[in-house]
Amino acid sequence: MPETSEIQLPLSEVLTEIAASDVERISVGELMATFGGRAFGAMLFVFGLACLLPWPPGGTTIFGLPLVLLSPQLIIGARLPWLPNAVKKRTISIADLRKGLPKLIPTLQKAEAISKPRLVFLFGPVGERAIGLLCLVLALILILPIPGGNIPPALAVSTLSFALIQRDGLIALLGYAMVAASGVVLAAFAHIIVRTFEHFLTVFAAA
Repeated sequence: MPETSEIQLPLSEVLTEIAASDVERISVGELMATFGGRAFGAMLFVFGLACLLPWPPGGTTIFGLPLVLLSPQLIIGARLPWLPNAVKKRTISIADLRKGLPKLIPTLQKAEAISKPRLVFLFGPVGERAIGLLCLVLALILILPIPGGNIPPALAVSTLSFALIQRDGLIALLGYAMVAASGVVLAAFAHIIVRTFEHFLTVFAAA
């Protein structure tokens, strides 16, 4: 397992070490310990990033639930993240992580290389609470069993939380744009479902 003494490493390096671990599974609690004293941004980012990986049905619920629990803590201004023991005991297969992380880490490394603190006024008390609120709404969507519906909100959560970690306002603005895009995509998806349902009702009534 990665040591908590390495929490100052870039996130890409920490995630690389997790994927290279020789254990079979890692618990949510162990992930939290790995990031130790990092701010909420690191926890939100990791769970948001995990929702982008190709999990079997229901897999995003495992990571969406911690997001649902962590986001309100950011809204109320808590300084240290907390999760109940039942959530911290849930485990994730390292083999499953290896299937997706190698594809995501190079992109993360590029983002780390170009990001820097700027437009930091976006991360004041109001700004952090706004990010927490948006992450909560997106997390509630992530725990729903919507085929393919996890990608837009997971990208938005990952972008906003990465901006929070790096204190990069330009990335935060990109995250807000992704939130808007997620809303459009999900609204279109909901419209299709409603129209399909109405079509079946019409066919059934005419039969």
